[in-house]
Amino acid sequence: MTTETTVLAIETSCDETACAVIKYDSLANRYFTLSSVVSSQIDIHSVYGGVVPEVASRAHVERIDGVIEAALSEAGFSGRQGIDLIGATCGPGLIGALLVGVSAAKALAFAWDLPFIGINHLEGHLFASFLDESGPPEFPAVVLLASGGHTILLEIVGPGDYILLGQTLDDAAGEAFDKVARYLGLGYPGGPEIDRLSKVGSPKSVPLPRVMTGHDLDLSFSGVKTAVIRFVDAHPEVTNADVAASFQDNAVLALTKRLFEGAERVEAKTVMIAGGVAANSLLRESVENEAKARGVAHRIPNRKDCTDNAAMIGAAAIWRYLESGPSDPFMGAKSNMKLTYR
Repeated sequence: MTTETTVLAIETSCDETACAVIKYDSLANRYFTLSSVVSSQIDIHSVYGGVVPEVASRAHVERIDGVIEAALSEAGFSGRQGIDLIGATCGPGLIGALLVGVSAAKALAFAWDLPFIGINHLEGHLFASFLDESGPPEFPAVVLLASGGHTILLEIVGPGDYILLGQTLDDAAGEAFDKVARYLGLGYPGGPEIDRLSKVGSPKSVPLPRVMTGHDLDLSFSGVKTAVIRFVDAHPEVTNADVAASFQDNAVLALTKRLFEGAERVEAKTVMIAGGVAANSLLRESVENEAKARGVAHRIPNRKDCTDNAAMIGAAAIWRYLESGPSDPFMGAKSNMKLTYR
């Protein structure tokens, strides 16, 4: 009986056309990234200041075949030889974009007579840390999943077993970053621009109310976002760098605080961050420093595994397949797909 399982995974939930080949060795309990190809659409959407769904869908159609071929070639595969299953993001996301990836994955699964595995994009982000060379994290773990569309704090009892600890009550963290960047006239995407400018700004120069921590372990970003707008309107002389640094410092402090409050509550063995906001340099530094100070194990994915990619989808697909078998072949794309937790 073979101890290795290899997946070809596809991710097209928004504006990244991605494909990866991931291998799992059950004896070593390790995931290996054999290839991970991402074709970004940032240049296409930057002129609009955000993602245009129809444009994104058309770009996926144009790029998907080439990205799949590149991922197979980079991994040293030719066609289906060596591939055990096909995985794809089924939601949440832009419905037109999702349909491109799901259709391509099902076509390959049918043509190559391989199992198809549909994956929730958010669960994919949770599996990004499983790609670490040291193997899966110790459980229970607490993960802060922060992106442009979601900000949730979860306890991971084990793979597939999640307990909601807290979430944003309004804007997602990444959404707040993007809105502040847009107001300041920065480029798209806004998060990386805020991060870049913050390096030359003073984080204490703009007095802002702390991100509301809300009830229990929830968060709220709408207040500080509004405070930024009001301060800039009243102080037009303030530099974008100082505003960016002050806002970022504020947001990261709240995110880090909530992560470790959650970890303390459930006596987590590991703390993790995931999602596009996990690529933020200050958040990465803050979580690492706090984890070391507390003596808690931490997992911070490589930056390339924080933003949308197919490697994380592949890791989740392998686990789902080994745990539950293939997905229903009639499983379709669902733009508002929910992550199952208790």
